Amino acid sequence: MSERDTTPEGRAMTSEGNSHVRGRDGTQLRDGAFPDRVLSGPGGDEHLLAELEKVAQGLGRMFPGICEVVLHDLRDPDHAIRFIENNLSGRQVGESATELGLARIRDPHYPSVIQNYANQFPDGRRAKSTSIGIKNTAGQYIAALCLNLDISTLSPIMLTLSNLVATDPENQDVSLETLRDRSRRELREVIETAAAERFTSPRALPREAKKDLVRRLYEDGYFDTRNAAQTIADLIGISRASVYSYMK
Repeated sequence: MSERDTTPEGRAMTSEGNSHVRGRDGTQLRDGAFPDRVLSGPGGDEHLLAELEKVAQGLGRMFPGICEVVLHDLRDPDHAIRFIENNLSGRQVGESATELGLARIRDPHYPSVIQNYANQFPDGRRAKSTSIGIKNTAGQYIAALCLNLDISTLSPIMLTLSNLVATDPENQDVSLETLRDRSRRELREVIETAAAERFTSPRALPREAKKDLVRRLYEDGYFDTRNAAQTIADLIGISRASVYSYMK
């Protein structure tokens, strides 16, 4: 077996057959001399962190200029920042863990996901953040993936959109018009509903009721449709001339 062969447990085998593992700093550790945090599966915690770097990079590049993505290595809290994509906070790789990171190191039962909480960049810009704690198979927090969205850049856009869709307060409760075709089918539905409220049919409505209905249809804009007067006349059983006289 060559010097680069490995056992199923992930230990490298030397040519003499002695197994060893490497610590995070690359030093060799003999059997039984594991560091405080155990390896978790093939490749151990280091492999997991290396894969998380790819996730952080992909997320940051998905939202360039507005979302900072930071990977914290909680195994080394004094130098926790391992990777930053789309750096908006001005922090550097190798800087210490945040309060959330320290809380997870102290308490393995600390929430894994804390999302959409208010935050702030060092220069005062407002941010919305989400922090995701990552555990190994031993149940220990070894990393945190943090997303910091710069909402200060979005606020002007939100204000512009808000102004764009705003309506005049004086007319909020008033229906001045509807932007749809007043079709014969719609006229029939309105007229039949009005007659049903009187427990009768449109043609059986009393004369005064027909007058009131015609006036209401006129006020609601139904006469803006072509041939509306004739359609109404046919539906309620009066002449077209009567429809126009009822409108007065």
